[in-house]
Amino acid sequence: MISKILIATRGPVATSLIRAYKKLGVTTVAIFSEAEREAPHVKEADEAYCVGPASFKETYLNAEAILTVAELAGAHSIHPGFGLLASDDRFRSLCEENSYTLITAPLSALSASVQQRLSARGRIGDLIDSGTFYELDKDLSSNNVLDFPGYDEKLEAARRNSGEVEAVITGVAYLNNMPVAVFAMDPRFMMGSMGRVVGEKITRLFDRATEEHLPVIGYCVSGGARMQEGILSLLQMAKVSAAVARHSDAGSLYVPILTDPTTGGVSASFALEGDIILAEPGALIGFAGPRVIEQTTGEKLPKGFQRAEYLLEHGFIDDIVARGDQREYLSHLLRLHQDKKTPELTASSPEFGERDCHTASPQHSAASGGSAGATQDSRGEDVAGSSVAISLPKLLPYTPYEIVQRSRDNRRPSARVLITALFDDFVELHGDRYFSDDPALVGGIATLAGRPVTILAIDKGADTHEHLACNFGGVNPEGYRKAIRLMKQAEKFGRPVLTLVDTSGAYCGIGAEERGQASAIAQSILTMAELRVPTIAFIVGQGGSGGALALATADRVWMANTACYSVISPEGCASILWKDAGRAQEAAECLKLTAADLQQQGAIDEIIPERPLAGPDNYFDYAALHDHYAATLDDLCARPTTDLLSARDQRIRAYGI
Repeated sequence: MISKILIATRGPVATSLIRAYKKLGVTTVAIFSEAEREAPHVKEADEAYCVGPASFKETYLNAEAILTVAELAGAHSIHPGFGLLASDDRFRSLCEENSYTLITAPLSALSASVQQRLSARGRIGDLIDSGTFYELDKDLSSNNVLDFPGYDEKLEAARRNSGEVEAVITGVAYLNNMPVAVFAMDPRFMMGSMGRVVGEKITRLFDRATEEHLPVIGYCVSGGARMQEGILSLLQMAKVSAAVARHSDAGSLYVPILTDPTTGGVSASFALEGDIILAEPGALIGFAGPRVIEQTTGEKLPKGFQRAEYLLEHGFIDDIVARGDQREYLSHLLRLHQDKKTPELTASSPEFGERDCHTASPQHSAASGGSAGATQDSRGEDVAGSSVAISLPKLLPYTPYEIVQRSRDNRRPSARVLITALFDDFVELHGDRYFSDDPALVGGIATLAGRPVTILAIDKGADTHEHLACNFGGVNPEGYRKAIRLMKQAEKFGRPVLTLVDTSGAYCGIGAEERGQASAIAQSILTMAELRVPTIAFIVGQGGSGGALALATADRVWMANTACYSVISPEGCASILWKDAGRAQEAAECLKLTAADLQQQGAIDEIIPERPLAGPDNYFDYAALHDHYAATLDDLCARPTTDLLSARDQRIRAYGI
């Protein structure tokens, strides 16, 4: 947290900044010219220093003099105001080289800026269990390998200002009794720039975490690669990335937290290579800095550009988590990824180095074969035990087109209602990592009867506002790509994938086609067909064409008894084949799109009864459905992977035969 800040501007802006920071409990330092000793901002500040004569340029644009005042006052953070100094790249570079934190946050975001700048040890101390941190490679430090002019002095200043020997601290610890490897970059040490030693320390941490099956949590803050170490600093991007890949291949979890700022070579490597990527509110995240972009393009950047909220909207991070919520949030993520055989820390547990630190992906290795009392599905395969089988009431005599109309009823439960009713501990994850986050595709991690699962649900929304935001369940390419990303993540950690489908079809629009709608659907079908974990698809309402199939190529496919699943809508079929949309009822009968028809064709396995008069919160017998999911997963998870894949392949191969 910032304790002291230099306000390097004058006039009403300086006065407002000083008052705002003082309200936040930050000690303020003002600068002034010889002619401004009685100026309001000077009187308002806790401390004030005369920088030069009356000349504005020689006082408020004198970078060297301003940094001298910062050093004399012991202020490691500087706010330059919003004028010429704030856009001075030379001043920014001098601040970074001398390990001063430059803050350009507007008045409305000062509170966040105060909270985001924290030392590496402060971050680790706030996160992990007290007394459990064991620091690694603490004596590794940089030297001037290239004899770069002035680098020795800058290293010395960084060590003096930060109290650290390098820009990153690494170690192992416990978080809520769960073992974890952790690194934290320090903005006070040359703005967390990455040189050879930073890269080496983080690489060693990942290698140890790989060997000991530990998850890694990393706090990232950096201006990028350290220029004074030339190409050797740039190559650390590849070095650390390779270590992250080895750790990932071993099935272990990596969660980076991006803080303000995370830019340059760090953002273009390990900061954005996590399984689940988090950021703090308002953090600046990007490759090139905003001023560089503006100077290069000559264009004014949109409001909030490159901030955490912008990246969440554009699909590059999973969530934004405030500092006060991080310990609980990260503990929850670790529990969802923890091997149940890993012992928890107790008061009598040995010290860290003596503990069993194994933290592998959750595997559910019950004996293979069907469950006791199993029934058989439409293909004669064992399904979940009859003790939790859902009895199907006699269907009312709805016509196929009446079923289509009921499948479209907005009173059916939305995806979020279903997730809340059926699963526990849901953590929503966002973004496709390429373009955007699609609200029509809700994805994340949850538990079902204590078993971690990945949930992918097409959401139509629950009211008019949500209907519009979700395109009435019309998923864009970025939604399917988010689903693909989360499927692969589930496969890595051994989590079953459960999908909830309710869509009239994939979103139809110019942008969707430009971004590769057909390709995204194709890749989703392919990914789901090849997943090495169990999959269950539940068609809750509408199952519209390829947009539904993209999330329904599963080991088990269930349908609600008034859902529909078809290659095309009845209206579309009638219009194309007969040039008469008025014949939709006839088309619905011909398409054989009801649950009963599809079960007879072998396209689905089970029909799930409904209680539509009970409203969305009780639309299904959620307790029975929850138990049915659990029993079905017990059966599927007990099967060897080769048997699971073989059965799925045979199932798909038999369609239409």
